[in-house]
Amino acid sequence: MGRTELKEKVIKLRKQGKTYLEIQKGLKVSIPKSTLSYWCHNIPLPFGYQRKIREYNNFNLNKARKVALVVNRIKRERYLQSIVKRNMHLKGVLKNRDVAKITLAALYLGEGSKSSKRGSLMFGNSDPFIIGLFLSLLRYCYSVDEKKFRCTLQCRADQNIKKLNKFWSRITKIPSSQFYKARIDPRTIGKPSKKLDYKGVCCINYFSADVLLDLLQIPKIIYKGP
Repeated sequence: MGRTELKEKVIKLRKQGKTYLEIQKGLKVSIPKSTLSYWCHNIPLPFGYQRKIREYNNFNLNKARKVALVVNRIKRERYLQSIVKRNMHLKGVLKNRDVAKITLAALYLGEGSKSSKRGSLMFGNSDPFIIGLFLSLLRYCYSVDEKKFRCTLQCRADQNIKKLNKFWSRITKIPSSQFYKARIDPRTIGKPSKKLDYKGVCCINYFSADVLLDLLQIPKIIYKGP
């Protein structure tokens, strides 16, 4: 195909509203965009061309975003795997009761009540993993009396309290009969929950002044010395 014939075909396609990329693909010829732009700079474009370009750009933008999400997800998964790999040697350290006790004390220092007036531990969190970890360490480090546990759930007004009790009873391994009446946040009345997987806050009480004082002293001993 000669240059003149090629140029005529390019102009014809351009008048039909074809993009430069569509022209290249349609003619199956690799023509520099600069050349296409020079040949077609005075060609009037049909009605609706700008809308077509916007739709085309939006399509490509959405496609690029989806690709970027997949790429970022893969990068994050690899990053998290690298974190797990470099910390795998810590897997068995909690089998050492001293290490487990320090971990428990630090966890309680961050999330537990520091008041010793009531003579009981009070620990609350909305994360089932944190609650499970706390109780697992507590049961491992001390000879606990399971009958001294009590639970109180703090939840939203539109949540099913019976289901929450069953859920947290399974997580804590504490019978539902040892759960106090749930406390509903009055600020949530008439406001539907946005996070459907939210299970409220589980507050654990364990009635033992001795264990409480033990846990409160450990961080002070480690930081300042006996």
